[in-house]
Amino acid sequence: MTITMYQASIPVLQKMLANLSGILTKAADYAEERKMDASVVLETRIFPDMFPLIRQVQITTDFAKSCGARLAGIPVPSFPDTETTFADLQTRLAATQEFLASLKPEQIDGTEERTISFNIHEHELNFKGLDYLTGFAIPNFYFHMTAAYAILRMCGMDLGKKDFLGKM
Repeated sequence: MTITMYQASIPVLQKMLANLSGILTKAADYAEERKMDASVVLETRIFPDMFPLIRQVQITTDFAKSCGARLAGIPVPSFPDTETTFADLQTRLAATQEFLASLKPEQIDGTEERTISFNIHEHELNFKGLDYLTGFAIPNFYFHMTAAYAILRMCGMDLGKKDFLGKM
């Protein structure tokens, strides 16, 4: 049995975004129970040159939606980075999930050799679909999701692998 490009991308992103939503729900509850200012948690970063939690979540959703859109050959939806609360982040996650749910397998399957080109910080990047998915989009998605998770662990939250990976 072979795995399709759709199976290797959209359901994986959807599941992990759902897990991130659960983690953020726990984070909001954690801050409230401890009478912490939620903005302090949202602006926490692991090291001064790293992005804070709120930006890590924004970038996680950016990689999810751009992955789906680029593989499908459609414009990447633009979300303004205006979130300031846990509720705002949940809205962004829901919008990302809604976009991913709109993508159909036939839009993505067979894109292993599709040329995917885009600019990041004035640098043009060029990939074949499979290389884009496995060597760029998914690793970057997991990097920023992991950073968000690590920030919350650093804040003292009782999170574990089951929160990150979800139900098996």
